[in-house]
Parts: sequence; structure tokens; C-alpha cells
Amino acid sequence: MTVKDLSHHLSNESKGRQPSALKTAFKYFGQENMVFLGGGLPLSDYFPWDKITAHSPAPPFSNGIGAKPTNEKDTTVTEVGKVKELDYDVPLGRSLQYGHTEGQVELTDFLKTHTEIIHKIPNKEWDLVLSVGNTQSWEATLRTFCNPDDTVVVEEYSFSSAIETVRALGISMAPVEMDDEGIIPEKLDQLFNEWDSPKPKPKLLYTISTGQNPTGSSLSNERREAIYKIASKHDFIIVEDEPYYFLQMADYEKGASEPPAVTHEQFLAGLVKSFSSLDVEGRVVRLDSFSKVLAPGTRLGWIVAQKKLLERFIRLHEVSIQTPSGFSQTLVAGLLGRWGQDGYLDWLIGLRKEYTIKRNFTMNSLLKHMPKDVVAFEPPMAGMFFIVKIDASKHPKFATEFGKDPIKVETAIYEKSLEQGCLLIPGSWFKSPNFKEHGSTEIFFRGTYAAVALEKLDLGLSRFGKAIELEFGL
Repeated sequence: MTVKDLSHHLSNESKGRQPSALKTAFKYFGQENMVFLGGGLPLSDYFPWDKITAHSPAPPFSNGIGAKPTNEKDTTVTEVGKVKELDYDVPLGRSLQYGHTEGQVELTDFLKTHTEIIHKIPNKEWDLVLSVGNTQSWEATLRTFCNPDDTVVVEEYSFSSAIETVRALGISMAPVEMDDEGIIPEKLDQLFNEWDSPKPKPKLLYTISTGQNPTGSSLSNERREAIYKIASKHDFIIVEDEPYYFLQMADYEKGASEPPAVTHEQFLAGLVKSFSSLDVEGRVVRLDSFSKVLAPGTRLGWIVAQKKLLERFIRLHEVSIQTPSGFSQTLVAGLLGRWGQDGYLDWLIGLRKEYTIKRNFTMNSLLKHMPKDVVAFEPPMAGMFFIVKIDASKHPKFATEFGKDPIKVETAIYEKSLEQGCLLIPGSWFKSPNFKEHGSTEIFFRGTYAAVALEKLDLGLSRFGKAIELEFGL
């Protein structure tokens, strides 16, 4: 299958990038019969790390992913030295050296197989490169495709750092309307059909499509398919920012706690389709990350896209990040190599269980503590965030002192909740630039169930419920 040529979407900066002449020589580094004198590479003998060792839990994590291993059988020991000993290990003598902008091959090979298992991308012209996390991946995407004064489509509520990344590059934003299930496809199509700006139509749609930050919404398979068709119709690129993709959960049932056990096959079958899994034309750029499934401090992510476009990312990385941390690549590749694809799926299934328990607990706690007359909430199907929706018009001062301004109610609730000793983030803080007000009196606050133990979570929600009651005089 031949993908679409989307090179007309590249930015002037990206089109102007030339391959680094020095980098082209690195393919000869390490070849047995080559005396490599061409690069400023320090001798690995002078690296002060001879070996690194890390202890982690071992699959199948029968005691839970958070349980401390109690014996050797439950422990995965990752031990890597300067010289390669195991096929899946990245030796320190290489990982701590310059080069390998795309990422160490042992790790990228694992991730390519992982991507094939999860997404089964229908075009065969895709590849991936490593990044230092999705924020950097997003900035690289903007620089690769957008010129100053270009426009990108964003969700009307979105991750504040992603918005600031766009703003800092002088790029405009056009928000698309959402509901409880995420982007409304008809509104997206309308935005392009009725585009009346003197600026060209947007090249990119940026979406956090699973466990959306801040709303917790997730696009259904049907909406993803509709959005992909709209992208083909109007010739734009979908950027799916998916750090929460594996934090998908089963439906919430009142009073539920733990989810039922699932097999690998059931887990994979239950995942919502990614845009990558629909990408017959090569118009999806997928941003993936270990931040929410292993640890944020690994600073490791990866970008999946058609090869021709990905080559432009590599040219940018050569003169910016160069390559992600060698320590992180060695440790993560070593761990995943020892776990294997099946072991990594065991980990992701265990993670899903933990987040489902936290989500269910949160919903049960909200039912217990929130004043039902003014508050509503929907159980998120993925991610680490939930929102509490509040009808501002029911505040006793709404029509008088607050002048029918919902944001004044939001501010009052925020300040009252701080007095009570609980902090959730006001929804207005996530409004995208050029946000179009819908005339609604509904406001919301974003919370997370990822950051604290369950008993503290319940305490915080009880305090937030009390703050609402006090503010509304209930």
C-alpha cells in the first residue's frame, strides 16, 4: 500500500534541514574492520560506569504491580555492563556514546514489535524514532509541520503545556467543540467547511484522544473512524498524543472495586482503536511515552509516523536533543528485553487493574460526598483524570453579585476548597485560545486519582464536597 505524499505540509524550517554530514559517518562506527577516527567520541574506557544494576518486579506480577518482590522468582534483575552480552541489552559503551539519533536499535526493535501487536498499522511505510517524552515530541511535530502564523486545530479544553508549546512558536489555534465523549466529528467537519480566515486551513489536528487531559473523555471507535475520514477529506494530519492509551478501563458499575482478570487476548481486544490502526494514508503522527506506564523520569517516548515524514524529525533531533538519555535507554531496553512482549503486556494489564480500582473508588467516593443538586460527573473510561461538573446558575449569588458569570462561581469554589484543604484544578485553566463560549452555566474542576493513596483521595473529595456545600449554602 502506498501512503499519501504529505511533504507539502512540511514547514519551511523542516524543508530547509540538511542531513548532518558528521552524522552520516556514524554508520561506520563500531564496524569490525573500520578504524574510526572521524568523530569526537571519547573512549568508553573513560566512562566512570562499568555496570548498572536495577531490581524490578517480575511477570506475571501475581501480587500486583506495586508489590515489592519477596524472593528471586518475583524479581527481574537488569544488569548491563560496557560490553554487549545479551541480544536485547544496550551496552553502556554504546548507549553513553554519541550517535544513534533514532534510538538504540534494541529498544526501537522492541517498540516496533509492540506497535505491530497493539496497532497493526495498515500501511507498511511506517517507522518510529525515540524522543524525550510527548511534550518534546509535540514541539518537534509543530516545528516539522508549521510555520509561524499557521493554525492547528486543538480540543476546546486541552493540556496547558501543549497549548503553551503552540503559543510560544507563534502558531494560532482553532478549538473544536467537545462533549463527554471528546471531539464532535460534525463540529470538526464544520470548522473546515466554514473556514473563512485569510490564513490557510490548518495542517494539524492535535488530540489527546484516550483519557483526555483535562476532561477524561475518550473517543469511541466510531468517532475515530469519522475523524479519520474528515482528515482525508480536508487533507490534514492527525497528531494523536497518547500517554494514557494503556490506562483504559472497563465500564464502571456502582459499588464495584476490582475488575475481573483478563487474558492477553481479551486485553488487546478491549482496547479502543488508535488512529494509527486506521491509518491507510500515512496521515497520523502518534506520540507515545513511557511516562504514564513506567515512570515520567525515564524521559523516554517515541514518535510513530510514515517514514518519509519521520526522516524530517530525525534531522531536527540531530541538532536538538541528539538522542534520549543513554542510561534510560539501557535500563528500559534491559527491563523490557527480560520481560519480553508477554511480560510487558502483563505489566500493562496490572496497571489497568490498579487504575480501575482507583477510578471505581473515586466514583464511589463522589457519590458519597458530592451534593447531587448542583454536581454531576461521568466515570472516565481511561486515563488518570476525572471532572466534577457544577451548575453555576444554582449559586445564590449567580444572578446578583456574580453578574451571571460562571467563572466567578468557579473562582469562589476554588478559594473555598483551598480553605477546606483540597485542591482540584478549575476547568477554565484548560480553555484553548479562541475558545467559543456556548452560553452554558456549567463549570468543571479536574481531579486525579493517580497521585494519592485511596484514603487520602476520599478525604480530599469529602473536603471538596464540603466546600461546594458551604459555597452554595446547602
